Amino acid sequence: RSSDLVLMDDQLKPQSTWYGGELVVENRKITPRLDQALSQRYQYPKAAYATVKLPEKLKLTPELPAKACTVNAIKTALPGITLIHEKVKIEPAKDWPELFARYGLCFVTVVERHGKSAGNVAYGLLKDFGLKRGAVASSVGHDSHNIIVAGTNEGDMQVAIAAIKEKQGAVCVVADGKVRALVPLPIAGLLSDKRVTEVAEEVKVLKKEWAEAGCTIPYMGFNLIPLSVIPEIRITDKGLVLVPQMELAPLFE
Repeated sequence: RSSDLVLMDDQLKPQSTWYGGELVVENRKITPRLDQALSQRYQYPKAAYATVKLPEKLKLTPELPAKACTVNAIKTALPGITLIHEKVKIEPAKDWPELFARYGLCFVTVVERHGKSAGNVAYGLLKDFGLKRGAVASSVGHDSHNIIVAGTNEGDMQVAIAAIKEKQGAVCVVADGKVRALVPLPIAGLLSDKRVTEVAEEVKVLKKEWAEAGCTIPYMGFNLIPLSVIPEIRITDKGLVLVPQMELAPLFE
């Protein structure tokens, strides 16, 4: 029966005819036999559930420039793989919201989360990311898998970081001081330990809130922002990286 699966030799094999074994999926639903097998799951070492190690206090946003200067900004564009290095000349503003509205910017910060560098924090600014409110964050920042958080204000960014620390890994969306969507990733801060159906529902909510926050690239593209081997500009816990030159650059100059 092509719509069913039979458990044979501890493997799932599509079956068009019966050769024995046990029926584990029928009419697109798992049977009690498979449900029982899925309950006997591999247990990761306890250390795998304790990989988000952060200092008690972190400052997640840079000081507002008091004078006119040039920003080495990270410009995002679909599909979100290549990032554009854009030098943005800015004039003084009374606060960050005014400056963001004027130049289409928002904060982006990377935090070292493995307990190896005393919580290194690096600041950047995203251009055209589209974030209208709150913050979005992930512990899957490739390839060092540090935490990356983008936001419009320090408060919501702190809430996002706290949520990731509590779950020992996650992707989340925060607005008005509240977590609006969260996919826990407790295994090494990268993987869920739930069944795929549960994760699918969590991701569905995440995608909805991600879009409503205004983000112009998907969260998987967002996870690539710290990947310092793809042109043109990236941000790691060490700072802004100009990839073609393999040099660090200041945020303001």
